[in-house]
Amino acid sequence: MYLAHNVKYTYYSKIAQLALYASVPLLLLTLFKFTGGTNLNNADRWLTIPIINQTFQPSDLAKLALIMYVARFIALKQDVIKDFKQGFLPLLLPIAVICGLILRADLSTALMLFVNCIMLMFIGRVSLKHIGLLLAAGVVAGGMVYGVGKALPGSMPRLDTWISRVDAFVSPSDATINQSYQVTQSKIAIAKGGIARLGPGKSVQRNFLPHPYSDFIYSIVLEEYGIVGGVFMLLLYLVLLFRSIKIAAACPRAFGSLLAIGISFSLVFQAMINMGVAVNLFPVTGQTLPMVSMGGTSIWFTCLAVGIILSVSAGSESKEKRIPNRPMAHVS
Repeated sequence: MYLAHNVKYTYYSKIAQLALYASVPLLLLTLFKFTGGTNLNNADRWLTIPIINQTFQPSDLAKLALIMYVARFIALKQDVIKDFKQGFLPLLLPIAVICGLILRADLSTALMLFVNCIMLMFIGRVSLKHIGLLLAAGVVAGGMVYGVGKALPGSMPRLDTWISRVDAFVSPSDATINQSYQVTQSKIAIAKGGIARLGPGKSVQRNFLPHPYSDFIYSIVLEEYGIVGGVFMLLLYLVLLFRSIKIAAACPRAFGSLLAIGISFSLVFQAMINMGVAVNLFPVTGQTLPMVSMGGTSIWFTCLAVGIILSVSAGSESKEKRIPNRPMAHVS
């Protein structure tokens, strides 16, 4: 985070291109299970780095790279951003490639990244008609993937799992044993926490709940700190989003504004999904809680992301007296 903060945020415009180009072959290696591919928690999302023998999740790099690239593209194409051929079509290719490569092994991450790109396009003044067209295409594609998963079970490794989770959420009576177990243990943890009852380190459900250190860490927070601690943690993420919006509003360049908004929205959106899963508002997705869940690649790229936001803040403060702010709102 400190190192990323010390890099001038304008340099991330070029870094975005390199990171995006590096992400594609890494995702392909993961997708086709070439040498170095690793299966963890019944998911093929990791590569093993030789020599140091540590796992690495390429989708974390790809998420950050795509957000930076979309911010860069929109900032550079502001003059023609509403043009279909010059401002919209060229933006679809990297989004489709990255989301498509992530989709097979991690459907929830691909969907979240797609929504994040839609949000950036809206803020970046892309035509609402074009955004609506993309949303419609995304819904159709999602329906087709769901249909294929129903008609051809086993065609995609994680698709069957995701479909069963969605079906279990919509129709609890049809839930699988594993799905029911996860949700039930999470609810027990929340019920034990009450308003503010157990105290730090006194969780019992961490011994029964699958992945209490990552996917369901918020359930443990609610068990140990109660609803008071859970609401406080929720407010912390909202403060992060609010401060990032302030940073974006103060930034003199469109790229910096879009970068801060895109990254912060990605972190907070992921946090909301994780919390929603813990309290049974959403189907189980396997998303970690940024800056709270245990994780190797996840915590590295989360810290890098926050460092980039701080870099935008530092750059804005150094130039605010020399360059007037330029509004970036979609509507005025």
